[in-house]
Amino acid sequence: MAVFIHDTNIISPLGFSTDDNFQKILSGKSAIEQVFINDKIGSVYAGKINDELFNNHFQSIDIDFKGSRIEKLLIAALSPIVEKNPMKDDSVLILSTTKGNIAALANNDLNGAFIDQLTKNINHYFGFKTEPIVVSNACTSGVLAISLAKRFIEMEQCTNAYVVAVDELTPFVVSGFQSFQAMSSEPCKPYDADRTGVNLGEAAVAVFVSNEDRNEAIQILGDANINDANHISGPSRTGEGLFLSIEKALNEAKISSNQIDYISAHGTATLFNDEMEAVAFNRLNLQNVPTNSLKGYFGHTLGASGLLETVITIESLKNNVLIPSFGYQQQGTTQQINIITKKEQKVLKTALKTASGFGGSNSAIILVKNSENVRN
Repeated sequence: MAVFIHDTNIISPLGFSTDDNFQKILSGKSAIEQVFINDKIGSVYAGKINDELFNNHFQSIDIDFKGSRIEKLLIAALSPIVEKNPMKDDSVLILSTTKGNIAALANNDLNGAFIDQLTKNINHYFGFKTEPIVVSNACTSGVLAISLAKRFIEMEQCTNAYVVAVDELTPFVVSGFQSFQAMSSEPCKPYDADRTGVNLGEAAVAVFVSNEDRNEAIQILGDANINDANHISGPSRTGEGLFLSIEKALNEAKISSNQIDYISAHGTATLFNDEMEAVAFNRLNLQNVPTNSLKGYFGHTLGASGLLETVITIESLKNNVLIPSFGYQQQGTTQQINIITKKEQKVLKTALKTASGFGGSNSAIILVKNSENVRN
């Protein structure tokens, strides 16, 4: 059964719609700037949503809602998607996040910090009639959530799913990445020789996935998720999990690596992640395919990153445009890959989106423009 992604929405520091965000990226705008976290941490380079602007935006959605900030982000992301695609009795909500409402702990609200409670609150707000699903698998969560929606629809467990992803920039998350010594003291430079680590960010993203074949839909042609079981926080040096994920996704899509027009990679700007990806892409003969990381525009939005970058990938396909990898200047991996350095119009049909995360998780999906050649 063919499965498609239809409408999308992004709430990020760059804007409060998919089009806002895509136009900012096309103009070369990055959300990364110095952000004050608290007195103990000080300031870090990160992508932070402006609270005053967002609160003004949220007033146009629900002036009476008094819930948490993260609930407002989810509602803002999902509301226009639900409005354009009315729910059915079998509609399913799938929420992707790594830390959920971890900010609730600062207020001693233990129950509010549980991800399942956050998900139930959003499910109830929109009136879903089915039980919601949580996907929390480190930084692959967003891509994995799309994969899960596809498989549920293929198994005829539902006909459609609303996939929503969120993570906030909190002192808890920042201090965690500082303990890994993974934070960059400057704007991040994925794949660059002078990269020094990751910038964090925050976003909420929503997409509608269904078995309906509509004009301008993007088909999810293949997917796979493989754990390399290498280390709790370090990727396989051979890229084994990512290699297998891409290989299996290509096999399901029944295409070869030379049919991929564009790769939206994970690209955190850490030494080991970027090197691992370069190794995996070379093993699959993908080293010449135009590739970018979007972390230089948004920072690493953790459980939201996979869905956020999938939506930008979809826009790249629809608009036939390759987006440069922000911050990149010179090759910084031992194996050559084709990093995009300037905006370029090019006919695009098929894209590969990948994600990798702590615990050895890896995900890959193949996206193709809906055309006369829809696969069933």
